[in-house]
Amino acid sequence: MNQNIFKQNYKINRLDREKLLDQKGLVLWFTGLSGSGKSTLANSVEIFLHKKKKHTLLLDGDNLRHGLSNDLTFSPEDRKENIRRVSHVANLVADSGLIVLSAFVSPFKSDREEASRIIGKNRFIEIYVECPLSVCESRDIKGLYLKAREGIISDFTGVTSPFETPEFPSITVNTETTNIENCTKKIISYLSKNHA
Repeated sequence: MNQNIFKQNYKINRLDREKLLDQKGLVLWFTGLSGSGKSTLANSVEIFLHKKKKHTLLLDGDNLRHGLSNDLTFSPEDRKENIRRVSHVANLVADSGLIVLSAFVSPFKSDREEASRIIGKNRFIEIYVECPLSVCESRDIKGLYLKAREGIISDFTGVTSPFETPEFPSITVNTETTNIENCTKKIISYLSKNHA
């Protein structure tokens, strides 16, 4: 850390913004294999919250790699850096009082733990989007799994790079056995009970 950089404190803080918006700033962190349904589910939850007049922002892995993280590869080191950047962005947005929906594979336990530390355990909600690899591959409209199996893509989670299953997620939804509507209801029910 540069010794010449000092954190500024301002008179309007997170609590002031949350009071103005009449909601708590939270981060819903969707994690799971590519093709598990993270983005689809995050979008569904955001639509529900938007209809309830909640203020939200969806951060999607593919979309952020077009801008904020377009200089990164998919090596373990760059994946770590990508999640570090996203965690700080999500934290800043949650500080503004918004509900952030973050849809990233985020395969490594240590990176998710670091995200929770940056954001704060009391407002970091880890949602494990569980789905068997075979089902994720069958849904792969981009052909990424096939490219990984053919050696065209390296460091691909589930094929040539591991996915470390969350041990104690806030919520687990299974998109093989449960449709998106019911997965959405489960998440909304959790939020209503724990973060109303």
